[in-house]
Amino acid sequence: MTEPAAPGVIKVLIIDDHRVFADGLARVMSDEPDIEVIGVASSGHQGIAMAATLSPTVVLVDYHLPDHDGLAITARIKAHAAETYVVMLTGSAEDSVLLSAIEAGCSGYLTKTSTAVEVAQAVRLAAAGEATISPRELARLLPQLGRNQQSIGSDLTPRELQILGLLAPGTANSAIATDLHLSINTVRNYVQSILTKLGAHSKLEAVAVGVQQGLIRYPNKPPG
Repeated sequence: MTEPAAPGVIKVLIIDDHRVFADGLARVMSDEPDIEVIGVASSGHQGIAMAATLSPTVVLVDYHLPDHDGLAITARIKAHAAETYVVMLTGSAEDSVLLSAIEAGCSGYLTKTSTAVEVAQAVRLAAAGEATISPRELARLLPQLGRNQQSIGSDLTPRELQILGLLAPGTANSAIATDLHLSINTVRNYVQSILTKLGAHSKLEAVAVGVQQGLIRYPNKPPG
């Protein structure tokens, strides 16, 4: 039985069928003082079951698995535990995969060529509710997102629109709290309300929907 993680420690579940890679990643992540790998699954079915019983903070999931792809796994995990953050591991950063990862609810993605430092940083960002994709990369992908339902977001309040605009360039919750003189918990509540109203599973998807619906304009991006 897995022992409870120490307070403040980020619990990570790795789902990857390449066992050598997964075990190596687990060892590297376990060297980080604030990260504990609580499980390694080699299939989507096993990973979904482990996520349900172990309640990880962050799941690192491979895109290609023998029984499910990472998108289906992400959707299943987020449907049962919205508070669990998922970061996609990909062998190649094709736009179609990255776009699908955003729409499935991933906090971001990592290529398998990422360094240990980059993976640890992505885990920390995801655990804090932040996006692991750069604003520059998000700006490149946004025009390719096809959602366009004009009623989405019509019920956002002025404050929620303001915060959505601040999320676009990748501003962290803590920085938003400081800028708007709000508590961090208040900002988190606003962000959750924004996600709910936009039908989004992550900040990334919320920003994408906001831009597509004309609710906000991405920084330095001219009107379409």
